[in-house]
Amino acid sequence: MSTAILTGPPVPGSPLEGDLRSLGFDVRSAADADETVKLLDATPAGERVALVDPRFVGHVHSLRLALTDPRFPAAAAPGALTAQPEARAALADAVRSAPAGPDAVAEALDAAGTAVQRPELGSLVAAVPTDDAGREQARAAVAAVDEEAVRLRTAVKSRDGFFTTFCISPYSRYIARWCARRGFTPNQVTTASLITALIAAGCAATGTRGGYIAAGALLLFSFVLDCTDGQLARYSLQYSTMGAWLDATFDRAKEYAYYAGLALGAARGGDDVWALALGAMVLQTGRHVVDFSFNEANHDAESNTSPTAALSDKLDSVGWTVWVRRMIVLPIGERWAMVAVLTAVTTPRIVFYALLVGCALAALYTTAGRVLRSLTRKARRTDRAAQALADLADSGPLAQAVAARGPRITGAWTAPVMAAIGAAALVSAALTQPFGSLQVVVAAVFYAVLSGIAVARPLKGALDWLVPPVFRAAEYGTILILAARSEVNGALQAAFGLVAAVAYHHYDTVYRIRGGTGAPPQWLVRTIGGHEGRTLVVVVLAAVLSPQNTHLTLALTVLAVAVALVVLVESIRFWVSSGAPAVHDEGEPA
Repeated sequence: MSTAILTGPPVPGSPLEGDLRSLGFDVRSAADADETVKLLDATPAGERVALVDPRFVGHVHSLRLALTDPRFPAAAAPGALTAQPEARAALADAVRSAPAGPDAVAEALDAAGTAVQRPELGSLVAAVPTDDAGREQARAAVAAVDEEAVRLRTAVKSRDGFFTTFCISPYSRYIARWCARRGFTPNQVTTASLITALIAAGCAATGTRGGYIAAGALLLFSFVLDCTDGQLARYSLQYSTMGAWLDATFDRAKEYAYYAGLALGAARGGDDVWALALGAMVLQTGRHVVDFSFNEANHDAESNTSPTAALSDKLDSVGWTVWVRRMIVLPIGERWAMVAVLTAVTTPRIVFYALLVGCALAALYTTAGRVLRSLTRKARRTDRAAQALADLADSGPLAQAVAARGPRITGAWTAPVMAAIGAAALVSAALTQPFGSLQVVVAAVFYAVLSGIAVARPLKGALDWLVPPVFRAAEYGTILILAARSEVNGALQAAFGLVAAVAYHHYDTVYRIRGGTGAPPQWLVRTIGGHEGRTLVVVVLAAVLSPQNTHLTLALTVLAVAVALVVLVESIRFWVSSGAPAVHDEGEPA
C-alpha cells in the first residue's frame, strides 16, 4: 500500500479520495506543512508517498501517470507529486522549505538536485482551480476528453514498424486492456509469448508441412503477445525490474529457438542448414550491436549536428518515406512476418536465405548511414559514451593487459582500424588456412594484441562506435567458420549454442547500460575470457583436437554450457535484485 497525503482541507463533492484509493493509495489529510511532515515521518520508509492538492481536478489516468510509475524516484503533475523511498528524505526537506503545496514542493525538489519526472499528459486534464468557476471549467474539460481512448492510444509505441503499426496494434491494444481488467501482468504475457514461440519452434522441428504451417501461425501469435506485453505495461504502468529482464531477453530466445527448430526440421528432411541458422543468428546479433553502439556513442554527445541527420529528419517529415525507411531496416515485426509466411509455404533453407539477404541489405543500409552521420557531424563524445563503448567491447584479460602495457597509437581512426585489421586477419586465416593449423592460432593471438591496442585509449573518435561490432563479427564469425570447416557431426549445433550463450551476455550488457546501472562486473568478463579470450580458446581447441576432431563437438558444448551457466546465474541475480532498473524495454530499433 502507498500513502497519499491531501495537503489542505478536503473539497466537498470531490471524487479525488476515491480516485486515489482506486490507484492503491491509503489517503490521509494534513491541514498544513507541519502536519504533512508528521504524516511523512509516520509513513514506513519503504513506501511510496504522494502529496496531492485537494483542489485537484483531472482524469484518473493523469494521477496514474504522475503517481504510480515505478521507474522514477520522483514524479509530478499539476497538483500532485510522488516520491519513492530513495527520494523520501529529499521530499521531507522540500516540504519544510516550500510549504505552499505539491507544485512548490516539486520545484524545491528540482532545485535541490532531485530530478522530478513530469509525464506528457497530452489531452488529459490535471488542474488546480482556485475558484468555483475554474472548477466547473476544469470539470467540463475532463468530461470532453475520453480518458479510456487516450489510455488505449498511448499504450501503443509512438514509433513502430509498418507491420506492427497497421497489422498488430489496432487489435493488440484491446487484448492488453482485456488482460489488465483480468489482472494479468506484463510478465505473464511475456512468458506466454515465449512459450508460444517455443511451441512454434517445436512444430517447425517436426519437418512436416503441417508442422511448418502451425509454426508460422504460432510465431505470428507469439509476436502479437510480444506487442501486447509492452502495451499492457504502458496501459496500466506495470513496469518492473523482472519485466525489463524478461522483455529484453525473451525476444532473442524466441527468435534463436525458432531458428534451431527450423534447422532440426530441415535435418529431418535430409537438408543440413545449421550453418545458415548460425549465420542468421550472427548477422542479426551483429546488426543489433551496430544499433546499440551507435546510439550509446551519440545519444548524449555535445554539439551533435550533422547534415546527414538533417536530411534524415527532412525525409521523416514526408509521410510515405517514414514507412519505407522503417521497413528497409527489417524490424522485428516485418522480420517475423516474413519468417512466418515463408515457413508455412516454403522450406527452411529458403527461409534462411531470405533472412540472410534481407538482414544483410538492412545492415548495409543502416551502417552506411551511420558512418556518414559520424563523418559529417561535429560532436564531442562524453566520458560516459566512451565508457559504454568500452563495456560493449567486452575486452578480456588479454586485451586489457595489452591496453595497459602495450603501445598507445594516436590517431582519429586508430581504434576501428586496429580492430578491423585484427578481425580481418583472424577471419581470413580461419577461412583460408588448413583447419586446425598453427597459422590460425597465430592470427588469433595477433587479433588479441590488436584488440588491446584498439581499446587502449578512450573510445571518443568519430567511428569508434564500430569497435564493438567488429569484435562481435570476429568472434561469432570465427566460431561459425571453424565449426563449418571442421565437418564434424554436431559441431555446428554446439557452435550455435556457444554463440547463443555469448550473445545473451552481450545483450545483458546492453540492457544494463540502458538502465543506467553500468556493465556486468569485471569478474564475470574475466571469467568468461572476454571476446578475444573466448576466440583464442575456440581456435586452440580446433587446432588441438583436429587430429581426433570427433572431440570438437564435445569441447564446444562444454564451453557453451560453462559460459551459459556463469552468465545466466549472474544475470538472474542482477535482474531480480533491488539494484536493477525498473524500465520496460521499448523494443528494438531493428
